[in-house]
Amino acid sequence: MPTLSFPHWRDVPEKTWRWPSFSPPEIACRGTGAVKINTEAMDKLQALRNRLGKPLIVRSAYRSPEHNRAVGGAPASKHMQATAFDIAMANHDPPAFEAAARAVGFLGFGYYPRSGFMHIDLGPARCWGDPFPMRPVPFAPELPPAREVLAESRTLRGGGAAGAATVGAAGVEVLQDVLAETQSTIQPLVPYLDTLRWVLIGIALIGIAITIHARLDDWKRGQR
Repeated sequence: MPTLSFPHWRDVPEKTWRWPSFSPPEIACRGTGAVKINTEAMDKLQALRNRLGKPLIVRSAYRSPEHNRAVGGAPASKHMQATAFDIAMANHDPPAFEAAARAVGFLGFGYYPRSGFMHIDLGPARCWGDPFPMRPVPFAPELPPAREVLAESRTLRGGGAAGAATVGAAGVEVLQDVLAETQSTIQPLVPYLDTLRWVLIGIALIGIAITIHARLDDWKRGQR
């Protein structure tokens, strides 16, 4: 497994980076900014992105040993080997995501429904954690991939790019959660929307009639 290491994501040469749906800040250690790139793992991550056809929001990828200790990671975490990724499930159906991840070659799976992400790694084959609950309604229509548009800025060598990337990715994730919640709230009301529309039109017409009557009455009084 070819592995490349850099002291900071800004040090990654552009010609080295060949995964168009991701950028070095997304894969870098959240605590130190250091990057370790396992090319096989990144190839599979890009293949998964292509297979699913929608953005992957990376919560965690490479972790330096000190950052892994700080966040309570397993002593032999695959994150330290750059062969593991934690992917947010806000815009994915977990069973479909897992099936696609297995199809491209990921073997290790950790389920974290309370935190809203799934861990995937290159193996050995194993699973842990609680299963994700079934979603009550289908997904809302896909939003434009704003996170990936923002990713273009993350490849720039500016000091604020990584921070903007994190805020942007989080914003898209929150927006997708809001859409899902709104959809589940409105769906039971759909059969009554047509009736409600005519009721509102009737109320509006009554209001217009009252206004016209009041204006005519005022005009008549003015003529007396």
